[in-house]
Amino acid sequence: MVEFSLDEILNDDPLGLLNEAKTKIEVYSEDDRLFSSFEEINAFMEKNGYEPKKSTDMSERTLHARLQGIRENPEKIEALKPYDKFNILQKVEINSIDDILNDDVFGLLGNQNEDDIFTLKNVPKQKETTMPEYVASRKPCKDFTQYEHLFMKVQEELRTGIRKVVKFQNEQQIKKGYYFILKGVLLYVADVGEQIKSGGKTNARLKLIFENGTESDMLLRSLSAELYKHGKRVSEYDETNFEGLYEVNEKDEKSGYIYILESLSTDEKISSIKSLYKIGYSTIPVKERVQNAINEPTYLMAPVRIVSVYETYNINTQKFEQLIHKFFGKVCLNIDIFGDDGVRYMPREWFVVPLVVVEQALDFIITGDILNYRYDDKDEELVLI
Repeated sequence: MVEFSLDEILNDDPLGLLNEAKTKIEVYSEDDRLFSSFEEINAFMEKNGYEPKKSTDMSERTLHARLQGIRENPEKIEALKPYDKFNILQKVEINSIDDILNDDVFGLLGNQNEDDIFTLKNVPKQKETTMPEYVASRKPCKDFTQYEHLFMKVQEELRTGIRKVVKFQNEQQIKKGYYFILKGVLLYVADVGEQIKSGGKTNARLKLIFENGTESDMLLRSLSAELYKHGKRVSEYDETNFEGLYEVNEKDEKSGYIYILESLSTDEKISSIKSLYKIGYSTIPVKERVQNAINEPTYLMAPVRIVSVYETYNINTQKFEQLIHKFFGKVCLNIDIFGDDGVRYMPREWFVVPLVVVEQALDFIITGDILNYRYDDKDEELVLI
C-alpha cells in the first residue's frame, strides 16, 4: 500500500478541486451611480421631448437641479459624453441655418428613414481603473492621546443630542475636522492633503484617526465609497436628519404640497415687515387650504397671497417642512395673534427672509447641498459652511 503525505495530496490536484472558491461581488462605483442618475434625465427627455425644468413638479425639479449640477462640473460632463443621447451637455452656438439643423436634438428636421435617435450606438468600452500607488491600511496611532479627548466630547454630544448620526450624502462632506462612523467605529478627519488629479478626477490623501486608537491615510474617494456602503456622518450641529426625507415607492405617489405664502394683513405691525413669508405644507390643494385664512391664527387672521406651490412626489413632506423651519429658525416671526376665541397664539411658520433665498434653499434641499450651507440673517444670504 502506497502512502501519500498531505502536501503530496494537495499538490496532486490537476483539476483544482481543492482550490478555495472565491465569491464574486458586484461593486457599484461612483461612476455607475453617476451614469444611472443621468439615464433618469435621458428617460425624462425621451418621454416628454424637452429637458427637465425648474417647475412646481418636484420630480421634474429634482432632475433639473441634477442636470444643472452636472453642467457645472467639467469632469462629469466629460464622463457622460458617451451617454449624452440628446446633446444636452454640449454648448452649441446658433449662428446659421446649418447650426439649427445640426442642433436638431429630437430629429424633427431630419430624414425619417434614418435610424431613430433612441437607438444606442457607440457604447464605450469600460475604462481601466487607475489604481493608487498603494492601498492604505490602519496602524496604531502613536499620538492618539491628543485626539482621545475629541472622541469623548463627540460621544457626549451624541448622547445629549447636540450632534446626530445622519446619512452620508456625498464626498463633498468629507472635510478636515469632520466626524464619521465607518463599520461602527467613530473616525475623525484630522487632515486633508493636497488634491491629486488622476483620470480626470480629483482625489486627496487623508489623515484619519479612529476611536479604537488606529490611524489611516486612506484616499478621499476610497473613504467616500466605504461610507456609501457601510457608514454614516456625524452632524456638525443639531441638523435635521435627512433620513426618511425621500421615500421610494413602486409607483410615484403624490405626498402633498410645499407652499410659500405672503400675508395681505392690514395690521401695521404685520404689513410693515418686508420679506415676510409663510413656508408650509398641505396634503390638500393650497387654494382649498387657505380659503378660511382670515379666521385662522396660523395665517395671521388675514387673507394671504399664494406665491409658489410645489407638488411633491415620493417625499416625506413633513420632514421637508421641518428642515426649512430649522434652517430659517433665527428669522422666525415672533408675534402674538389672538383668535376669534380670544386665545393667544404664536404662529411659527412665518419667516423674515427674501423670497429668492427661500427658493434657493428649496433647490439645495433637493440636491442635498443644504447641509453645506447656513443662513446669514445679517447679509440675508446663504453662506457655504
